[in-house]
Amino acid sequence: MKDLEERLKTNAKIPLHKAAMLNIYFSHNCIKDKYLNGLKPFDLSLEQFNVLRILRGQKGNPINLQDIQERMVSKMSNTTRLVDKLIKKKFVKRTICKTNRRKVEILITDLGLETLKKVDPIVDSTERNVTKNLTQDELIQLNKLLIKLRN
Repeated sequence: MKDLEERLKTNAKIPLHKAAMLNIYFSHNCIKDKYLNGLKPFDLSLEQFNVLRILRGQKGNPINLQDIQERMVSKMSNTTRLVDKLIKKKFVKRTICKTNRRKVEILITDLGLETLKKVDPIVDSTERNVTKNLTQDELIQLNKLLIKLRN
């Protein structure tokens, strides 16, 4: 907890539950910054990257905005705005469903797939770098604890 107290520049004893939450928050921001550094050359946000991965997972099949939103890691994201930005970058395209003209379908483009092929190794390297100080057993324990914390 000394690291946390130094970071906050305090001599006060931080209650354990508060220290845990602050450590999660600081860790989240640190990890997010590392992801963003890797995505920066591709002009992608984490949320845009998430949308592209969801679309790639469709294996060429279209998906609607609501289904994308349900699969997003960050539920606070404005999916319409994210898709609009990806359309401008030509990473995705929007089409009208042939059987239901009120339904808008989203597809990843070849450029989007090519970009993901370049980004994936960078993201994988970032994830390995962030977790390099943890053993396999510690990674298993961390995953179990984070799931327990969310439930």
